[in-house]
Amino acid sequence: MKIILSNASSDPIYIQIVNQIRQSILSGELRAGDSLPSIRQLAKDLQVSVITTKRAYEELEKEKLIDSVVGKGCFVSGANKDFIREQRMTRLEEKMVEIIRESKELSMSKQDVLDYLNLLYEEEHTP
Repeated sequence: MKIILSNASSDPIYIQIVNQIRQSILSGELRAGDSLPSIRQLAKDLQVSVITTKRAYEELEKEKLIDSVVGKGCFVSGANKDFIREQRMTRLEEKMVEIIRESKELSMSKQDVLDYLNLLYEEEHTP
């Protein structure tokens, strides 16, 4: 598992860690039962605070993506991928509702929002 942090990102470091570990789990790179680096080791490897990595692991545990076993470490949970996907879809839906509200406040039409979304989508998927 390789985690790359960006100081240029608007996301806090712990969120960058969470997102990358989550993606590794959902993509199958990390499988149920795989062990994760200790909180201290990950902090050392990434050159960040132990508090930062602890917070990232706590978030992943809340999402039921990892399990923490006292004295043993943290492991990828055996949680159902469909359940995890559904949780992510719910968060995505909440963000979309927020976008709809913001766009209405800006008096944007539905087509304007869709056009803008298509433009951003294409930019993200251009090599």
